[in-house]
Amino acid sequence: MKRTSIFLSFFITLSASAQTDTVALLPVEVKAVRAGDKAPFTKTNLTKAQIEKQNLGQDLPFILNQTPSVVVNSDAGTGIGYTGIRIRGTDAARTNVTLNGVPFNDAESQGTFFVNLPDFLSSANSIQVQRGVGTSSNGGSSFGASINVNTNEINKEQYLELNNSVGSFNTFKNTIKAGTGLLGDHFTADIRLSQISSDGYVDRAKSDLKSYYFSTAYASEKTGLRFTTFSGKEKTYQSWNGVLEELLKKNRTQNSAGTERTGAPYDNETDNYNQTHYQTFFNQQLKPGLVLSTGLFYVRGKGYYEQYKADRKYANYGIPKPIYGTDTVLRTDLIRQLWLDNHYYGTLFSVQHNKPKTSLIVGGSASNYKGDHFGDVIWAKNGLPEEKFRWYNNRGTKKELNLYTKWQQNISAEWLFYTDFQVRNVHYNLAGFRDHPELSFKNNYFFFNPKAGVSFSKENWLGYASYGIANKEPNRDDFEAGATQAPLPERLRNVEIGLEQRGKTANWGATFFYMNYKNQLVLTGKINDVGAYTRTNIAKSYRAGVELQGAVRVNQWLQASGNLALSKNRILEFTEFIDDYDAGGQKIINYNETSISFSPPIVGAATVTLLGLKGFELNLMSKYVGKQYLDNTENNNRKLDAYFTEDVSLSYLFSKKALKRVRVMAQVNNIFNALYEPNGYTFSYYADGALTTENYYFPMAGTNWMVGLNVRL
Repeated sequence: MKRTSIFLSFFITLSASAQTDTVALLPVEVKAVRAGDKAPFTKTNLTKAQIEKQNLGQDLPFILNQTPSVVVNSDAGTGIGYTGIRIRGTDAARTNVTLNGVPFNDAESQGTFFVNLPDFLSSANSIQVQRGVGTSSNGGSSFGASINVNTNEINKEQYLELNNSVGSFNTFKNTIKAGTGLLGDHFTADIRLSQISSDGYVDRAKSDLKSYYFSTAYASEKTGLRFTTFSGKEKTYQSWNGVLEELLKKNRTQNSAGTERTGAPYDNETDNYNQTHYQTFFNQQLKPGLVLSTGLFYVRGKGYYEQYKADRKYANYGIPKPIYGTDTVLRTDLIRQLWLDNHYYGTLFSVQHNKPKTSLIVGGSASNYKGDHFGDVIWAKNGLPEEKFRWYNNRGTKKELNLYTKWQQNISAEWLFYTDFQVRNVHYNLAGFRDHPELSFKNNYFFFNPKAGVSFSKENWLGYASYGIANKEPNRDDFEAGATQAPLPERLRNVEIGLEQRGKTANWGATFFYMNYKNQLVLTGKINDVGAYTRTNIAKSYRAGVELQGAVRVNQWLQASGNLALSKNRILEFTEFIDDYDAGGQKIINYNETSISFSPPIVGAATVTLLGLKGFELNLMSKYVGKQYLDNTENNNRKLDAYFTEDVSLSYLFSKKALKRVRVMAQVNNIFNALYEPNGYTFSYYADGALTTENYYFPMAGTNWMVGLNVRL
C-alpha cells in the first residue's frame, strides 16, 4: 500500500470524506484552476456529502440554490430539464464552468446547458463556486462568477450503488453506479448509468433524460493516467415561450409551444440533443514539489429542435412554390428542424511547483471549435420538392489559446501574497446566420486579465483583498447586429474584500464587492442595420454590495446557517428603443442610473438542521429573492415580484451487514405553495396611439415532493 499512499498525496490535497471507503481527490488539473483556502478570492465549496444530501434529480443550479447571491430558474418549473442560474446577477453566458478543469460553456453562445448532462451530480466529488472575477480558468473569461465541478475520486473498496427517486409530476430518477475499488494498488474504474423523466409543472414540459459516466485510472509512484468519458441525451418538450402576464392568473401552466397547429398542440415540438465528453489526463512528478499535468479533451455535440409553423411563405424558406394546375401555392403549414452539429477539442497543461512558502503554477489551454448550423423543412402541408429541404447552412469556428501564471507567496506566518496573470487569444470566425446568410465576420481578440491580492490569517481569522480584471468577447448572436454595428468586447474590474472568523461552534463572514463594467452588452430594444434585436454595448455600469454569511452549532441536535446579499446594480446611462408601428421606426427614451435587469438588491438563504436519533437529519431551507426588473428601464410594469420559499427535507442514513450505506430521503419543495416566477422577458411597442407592454413569465411549481432510496452494497 506504500505506492497507493504516495499516489494519493501526489494527486491531491487530501481532505476527509464523510464516507470511510472513499477518498476525495483534488487532482492537479483541478487544483490549477481552483482557489485555495487562503487565496484572496470569494468562494464557496461543496463536498460530496453535501451534494448527495440534495441530489434527487434536479439540475446543478438547484443544488447551488442555498449558496450566496444565487438565483435559479427552470423552464418546466421543477428544476428538471432546461434550468438557469444567475450569481450576483451574472447570467450563465458570463459564468465560467469547467468539468475537471475542462471548459463546459458553449463556445459560441457561451451559455451553460446542464440539461445536456443529466444526473451529472451523481458523479460529482466536489464543487467550487467563485464569485467575482476569481482565479484564471480555462475556456471563456469568468465575468462575474465561475463554477468548477470535479468528478475524480478513488474508491478504495469495490461497490455497487442503486439510487432511485420518485416525485410529483410523474418524476422518476434511476441511477446505478459501480466501482472496482483499487486493483493491485494501481488500477481503478467507476461507471454510472442514469435515467430521469418528468412531465414537468408546465403543460407538456416533459423531459426524457439519459446519461452515462465512466472513468478509469492507473497510478504508480510518480505517474498518474486517467481516462474519463460521460454523455447525456436529452429530449424535452419546449417550454421556453413563457406565460403571458394576462394569462398567468388564469392558467399558470399554459404552454404556447406547439399550438400553431390547428386543434391539439403538435406532439413533437421538442428539443433533442446528445453531448459526449472524452477527457484524458496525464500527471508526472518530475521531482519532489514539481508536477507536470497535461490533458486532452473532445466534446461531440449534435441535435436539433423541431417546430410546427403555420401559414408560412415558401419564399421565406427558399422553397420553390408548388404549382397545381393553374394555381401557384404561396403559403403552407410546415415542420422544421433547426440543427447544431459541433466538435470541440483541445488540450490542458500546467506545471506546478510547490515549496513550504511558495506555490507557482504555469498553465493554460488550447482549443478549437467547429459548429455547423443548419435547418431542414421535413414536412409541408402543401408539398415539398424533396423529402426534406435545407433552407440555411452556416458555420462558426473558434480557436483559443489561454496562458496563465499563478504565484502564491507566504510573506510571513500570517500574510500571503497572490498574483495571477492570464492572456487569452481568441480567433472567432462566423460564416452566416439563419436569417442573414450574407453576414460573415473574422474576429481576433487579445485579452490580458491580471489579478492580485493579499490575505491575512491568524488563529481563527481570515481576511483578504483582491483586484482583478476580466475581458470577454461577444457571443454569436451579438454579431448579427450587422457589418457596421459589430459589438465591442466587455471589460470588468472587480474589487473583493472579505473577513471571516471560524470557531468550533460558530463562524461568520462578510464580503464587500465592487464590479465595474465597461461596454457591458445588454438588450436595449434597438433594431440593428439588418432588422434584428441584438445586445448593444453600454458605456458604464456597476454592481456593489456585501455578502454576509454565518453558521452556528447550538448543540448536538441543532445547527443553523444562512447568507444574505445586499447589492446596488446600476447602469449610469441607458437608451431604450421602442418600435412605433403607427409612425414607423422607433421611439427613443433616455434614462439616467437605472437598475440592471435580473439583479435583485436582496438575496437571502437560511437552513436550520435538526439532528435527531442516530442517522436522522431534518433540514428547513428558506430562500428570499427581492424584486427584479425584466429590462434596464427600472419600470415597475416590467418586473418580477419578490418571493419567499420554504423547503423541507428529511433523511435517514444507516448501514447493516451487506448494506454498506442506505440513505432514505424525502423533500417537499415550496411547502407554503408560493406562486412565484424567477425569470421572464418583456417587449413593448406603440400601436393605435398607445404603448403596449407584453411581459412573459416562467412560473415555478407550487408545493411538490420527491422521495429517494439510495443503497450502497
